[in-house]
Amino acid sequence: MRILSQWRALKWLGLVLAAVLAFSAAVHAQIPGLQPTQRASDAPYPVQLPLNKDNIHDPAAPGVKMLQEPREGLAPLPKDYPGNYVHWVRALREGIIQPRTNILPGTEIRVLDLDVVLSNTGEMPLVVFPHRQHTEWLDCSNCHEKLFASKKGGTQGLNMFSILQGEFCGQCHGAVAFPLTECNRCHSKKRQ
Repeated sequence: MRILSQWRALKWLGLVLAAVLAFSAAVHAQIPGLQPTQRASDAPYPVQLPLNKDNIHDPAAPGVKMLQEPREGLAPLPKDYPGNYVHWVRALREGIIQPRTNILPGTEIRVLDLDVVLSNTGEMPLVVFPHRQHTEWLDCSNCHEKLFASKKGGTQGLNMFSILQGEFCGQCHGAVAFPLTECNRCHSKKRQ
């Protein structure tokens, strides 16, 4: 029991430290301009490792040779710096990819063009949540009512600590969507 409470305390200490470092970096590097991560136009993007050298796939497994290499599959997609180096929303907008909108026939797809501004962000800039970019990929039920309440003010416990623990936005961001180190992609609206 004592080890469990020590583990929880250590976990929270790590989250506090991560939040302090992220806030400090955002304040010193991003504010007031709040520009996205900038790279020199001639700077090379990191190279995706071959599957047999990525320390994820077993190089001895016969199936590895049948898989498409990431470098080949991702090459035609627009580049982005963080995460897996693909700007997925731009790829969608430019028609380079056309994700399947539904699996079950008759599923109604609702793209919602609505930005929600979250103001409970401490000293950080406000968060702008763009429904459009999310509903072009996901059905509303993926997030509502499981992760977020549809009613304004109905979502309880939404904060960076919970997001960093993989809750709320952290279900996807940092896993399959751009990482949580890109503070300015969400904290994008200056306070008045």
